[in-house]
Amino acid sequence: MKFQPDRLDGVNVISRHDAGRVWINATEWRSSVLVPWRGDAVAWPVQRLADLTAAHFEQLIALQPEVVIFGSGTRLRFVAPALQRALIERRIGVETMDTGAACRTYNVLASEGRMVAAALLIEPGG
Repeated sequence: MKFQPDRLDGVNVISRHDAGRVWINATEWRSSVLVPWRGDAVAWPVQRLADLTAAHFEQLIALQPEVVIFGSGTRLRFVAPALQRALIERRIGVETMDTGAACRTYNVLASEGRMVAAALLIEPGG
């Protein structure tokens, strides 16, 4: 017996990913992207992990998530906690994982009705 729908109406779904692309609601993205649980995915103007600034994480505040899943690219890499300070100060949880794991985790949380946002780093050359 099924207790939960496979997809909630109006909730974004990451349907596929590979090293240099993600598909959000069947739309292909080849650059870094912010994916809120509801509303439009938006381009995230960062190309490499080393380019990240606190301002990149502050963009997430406008999405009003309770948790942010940060996809760090093809492998797990952590950013300095100071870059995420604006989120932490607002009691917004932040979890870091490689982008593939971030896509899967985002989908699980979004399907549960959680107010989640994914910040997915897609580096040039995949």
